Amino acid sequence: MVRVGLGFDIHPLVPGRPFRLAGIRIEYERGPLGHSDGDALSHAVGDAILGAGGCGDLGDWFPDNDPRWRGLPGPDLLGLIRDLVAEKGFRPIQVDSILVMEKPRLAPFREAVRGGLAGALGLETAAVNVKFRTAEGFGPVGQGEALAAYAVVLVTDNDKEKTG
Repeated sequence: MVRVGLGFDIHPLVPGRPFRLAGIRIEYERGPLGHSDGDALSHAVGDAILGAGGCGDLGDWFPDNDPRWRGLPGPDLLGLIRDLVAEKGFRPIQVDSILVMEKPRLAPFREAVRGGLAGALGLETAAVNVKFRTAEGFGPVGQGEALAAYAVVLVTDNDKEKTG
């Protein structure tokens, strides 16, 4: 059986915070504010995996008022989510994602970010797609005050006899 999940995350951008996507450090004067590392892309992918596995959402498993998750790196979060859905009998097989922010230009980091997501999920890089977009000046993301991420993930069950 193949199932699909949709994920979303958004964080304000503030001075003095590091900026990481899928564990990749990107030099920029601002970074995402968050209880964890603020890696909106990893969070959206994780949220999509949880949804596809019928496991609720990030807030159910990693509440922002729990000190255990303070500063948790995005790839570590994805590893925990991968293991959690595996216990439910599922594994991710494909990721398509979009990160929306005005600056900095992220295209030079695409392959590293794809590799970071793939490594955290135990996937081949070819199974992970990352797109970078702007909001064309609209809203908090378009004004450079925030970044947002969207992800769609396919999971399959771990029983190969059931999946063919």
